[in-house]
Amino acid sequence: MLKIGVIGLGNIAQKAYLPVFAGMQDQYEFHLTTRNPEKREKLAAKYGFQNTHANLDELIAVHPAAVFVHTPTTTHAPIIRQLLENGINVYVDKPVATDLQDVQALYDLAASRHLMLTCGFNRRFAPLNQQLKALPDKQMITVEKVRTTGGQDPETAVFDLMIHAVDTGLFLLDEPLAATDGRILQTETGALGQGYLTAQTSREQLQVVTNMYGGVNLEQATVQTIHGRATVNDLSTLTQYQTAQTQTTAFPDWEPTLEKRGFAPLIRAFLTAVTTHGVNPVDPTSAITSHAVCRHLLSR
Repeated sequence: MLKIGVIGLGNIAQKAYLPVFAGMQDQYEFHLTTRNPEKREKLAAKYGFQNTHANLDELIAVHPAAVFVHTPTTTHAPIIRQLLENGINVYVDKPVATDLQDVQALYDLAASRHLMLTCGFNRRFAPLNQQLKALPDKQMITVEKVRTTGGQDPETAVFDLMIHAVDTGLFLLDEPLAATDGRILQTETGALGQGYLTAQTSREQLQVVTNMYGGVNLEQATVQTIHGRATVNDLSTLTQYQTAQTQTTAFPDWEPTLEKRGFAPLIRAFLTAVTTHGVNPVDPTSAITSHAVCRHLLSR
């Protein structure tokens, strides 16, 4: 049974990953890693995990095939580098890093070692977004991310929140990027107010909007094709519009949230690729592009 490490057991790991891992213990041997002994014991007991470690060196010593990295963004680069240098595949929460040179260097290192570095862009694997992706003859794509109140500085907000909308929009495009442009608006206190991105391919137009002070929590992606229009709201409903006809599809109430939001499908895809030595489920070139677009937006 393959050993799979998990380092960093904070909010995102507890909400989005450990519940999925708990249901896969008949397929993989999970090793939880955190410096907090109380957290190790509590979470291991809650989900029935048998193996825990206090630090990265202890985890590496058991030779896992892959490690999920859920530590703070500022720690990603050195942790990823150490794992790759020890021959271990890596899955990491977005962003891989906020420094584009670090991102490129880490992907280059993974390629040189014939290892996977997978960025956790879960929206690509959300089933309703997959339906948007499958639509032919796209013309206009709009992705919005709206929050009630913000408070984050521009770099943190762009790489913590807006990057999801940017990556979703770029994922929905079917042709190579031809051009991008955008702007950042700050509040009087220096926080991110709004972020705007426009991008073009030869036949498609993309608009990405992040509003940190929009009075509502909303995530929406819309694709306009020559055949009609389709919108996914909060990854949970799909509304398709045609002349004199509107159809809305929603997940059944019993469908797990982590399936709807793409976490569970992405986790399974990554672990299957590790097991079979398959293809990275999040294409490295596309992941680097999403990071580069965000960095370029902040530099304007």
